[in-house]
Amino acid sequence: MKNSFKGLNALVTGASGGIGLEYCRELARQGANLLMVSNQQKELEQYGRELSQTVRVETLCVDLTQRDCVEKILQKADEAGFEIDILINNAGIFSFNNLLDTNPGKVEAFIDLHMRSLTALCIAVGRRMRDRGKGYILNMSSMSCWMPMPGLAMYSATKSYIRVLSRSLNYELRDHGVNVMVACPGGIATSLFGLPDNLMRLAVGLGVVQRPEKFVRKALKKLAKGKKQYINGWLNRVSIVAVGASPTWLRMMVKHRMLDKNICRP
Repeated sequence: MKNSFKGLNALVTGASGGIGLEYCRELARQGANLLMVSNQQKELEQYGRELSQTVRVETLCVDLTQRDCVEKILQKADEAGFEIDILINNAGIFSFNNLLDTNPGKVEAFIDLHMRSLTALCIAVGRRMRDRGKGYILNMSSMSCWMPMPGLAMYSATKSYIRVLSRSLNYELRDHGVNVMVACPGGIATSLFGLPDNLMRLAVGLGVVQRPEKFVRKALKKLAKGKKQYINGWLNRVSIVAVGASPTWLRMMVKHRMLDKNICRP
């Protein structure tokens, strides 16, 4: 696994922080070149310079909610002579709120990031990989894709879309030498969920959440082995079954105690 992707070129979205940045760091450690895509210019330039000390790095600041984002990404790759061997669709957002109370712009962002731009990238880059007869696509879903719960309607629904799309695409491209894997992590210690540092450290210590670097190493190992799905940790696998089997009264208790008391806001 140490140098599974050495010499390959990887496109990573959401690359300026969190799990996306860890993917870039681990791929660079293995010797893969990077096209880092994010909508955060300052962080993108900072980490791009850092990683360019060991591998070739191209950066592109683009908003993946915009309709022409995929065209801009492919144009950047072509102009740089960057043939994409690995596509990691990592960019995403999270919110915990009643659907009817969610800002319309946030709803559109869920659809644009988790569905529209991800699908368009899979199609555009996947066609190129199919024509070459090789490639890797890793799409980031979530353990919540199995868990319809109050407050998570947009997040869990769009993450479910990612899982089903990825599993189907895996079968469509497998005969062409392209492996498509979906990763469905439980809690990861990033800023996505907005936990204070002390609670994050406690959650990591209890094993409720996992450090992003550990998750990324294992996910890339699974991708290199041709796996089609990765769920990190036995506790998460058990939780999928437990939460999926939870009765309506328990789900309503979550709604009443968390959403209805305005603990979480849009």
